[in-house]
Amino acid sequence: MRVTVRLFARLRDLAGTGELVRDVPDSATVHTVWNALTAEMPSLAQYERTMSVAVNAEYARMAAAVHDGDEVAFMPPVSGG
Repeated sequence: MRVTVRLFARLRDLAGTGELVRDVPDSATVHTVWNALTAEMPSLAQYERTMSVAVNAEYARMAAAVHDGDEVAFMPPVSGG
């Protein structure tokens, strides 16, 4: 199945894009998607413990199931003033 991955802030900078389309197994979770991304782009891995995740614009956990056509967003913490 195919999902759209949205990356924000520093993750977008590291990946060089804010949106990717990826094929994942039918039984995929958000964590499956994340693991595939970090295998492809290891520099993203350091953000796993601090980022927020959303599936179809609703906050989710890494164990959440994803389905064909879903949008999975990864958002690292952002600081500023």
